[in-house]
Amino acid sequence: MPRMDFGGNGCASPQSAVRGWKADRSKSMAVIALCYMAALGAGIMAFFNLDGELWWRLLVADVAATLVIWASTLVFDNASIYDPYWSVQPIVIVDILLFGAGRLETGPVLLALVINIWGARLTANWAYTFSGLDRQDWRYDMIRGKTGKLFPVASLLGIQMMPTLIVYSCILPAVYYVTRESEMNLLTAAGLAISSAGIALEAVADYQMHSFRRKSPDRARIMRRGLWKNSRHPNYLGEIMMWWGVYVTMLSSHPDLWRLGSGALANTALFLFISIPMAERRMAAYKDGFKEYLEQTRPLLPIPRRPEREERASDRA
Repeated sequence: MPRMDFGGNGCASPQSAVRGWKADRSKSMAVIALCYMAALGAGIMAFFNLDGELWWRLLVADVAATLVIWASTLVFDNASIYDPYWSVQPIVIVDILLFGAGRLETGPVLLALVINIWGARLTANWAYTFSGLDRQDWRYDMIRGKTGKLFPVASLLGIQMMPTLIVYSCILPAVYYVTRESEMNLLTAAGLAISSAGIALEAVADYQMHSFRRKSPDRARIMRRGLWKNSRHPNYLGEIMMWWGVYVTMLSSHPDLWRLGSGALANTALFLFISIPMAERRMAAYKDGFKEYLEQTRPLLPIPRRPEREERASDRA
């Protein structure tokens, strides 16, 4: 029989009861939905009660919503409540601004559609892997172990506010494209194509990984099929492509805003210098043949890597 903790009066202890509902996926989903409704309300109130430039009002609203989610993670002792924010935030921002500005021309509508498809798919992928609030992302557990009592601060600044600001920077090109007079041209089509290809790449990579994990429960095995045969992180490549495509789309009508490429650049740096190294340090600890895997596959581009001897001969030629 499973072990149960009881209080002195013969009833389940409060701690046991909390663990019980957190392990219930449906109840956990309902709690997260309520947290996000509260965050949406805080963001909308901040946005419509502020004066100033659009980018500033949007930033304050985004930070306000993030603070509500952060408070929720403290109440329910689980930083993973923030995880869907990455994919939900852009949908909310773009849709509200698109219909608010009333610019339902082809370009803005297509860009909003691409962002909605991206966000819906990524959120669905999160929901598919979500089991309940009794578990927290391993990265957050690692940060908690390193920061101890300072974890709430580390959670706010590192786990939540930094990604919020990066996604905010990524979405700004779309904000200006859907709220200003924008056109549809060949460069627009190229940008939309890059984002669409990124979405497809992520979708296929996630599907292949889920299928592999269902068929192979051995965590020590390395996924080396499909897109993962020649790329260690094809899903990250898709995410990077998504936001560079949004930037190119904006650039097609507003080249004067070229500096907004800093968002896609920051997103790329996040994956290259934080997400990938962190994930690979963890995998190195339990994956069989991980050193050889690193030598034989590229980090992002799913292109076969030539054997080391061939590369050296090519370099000498």
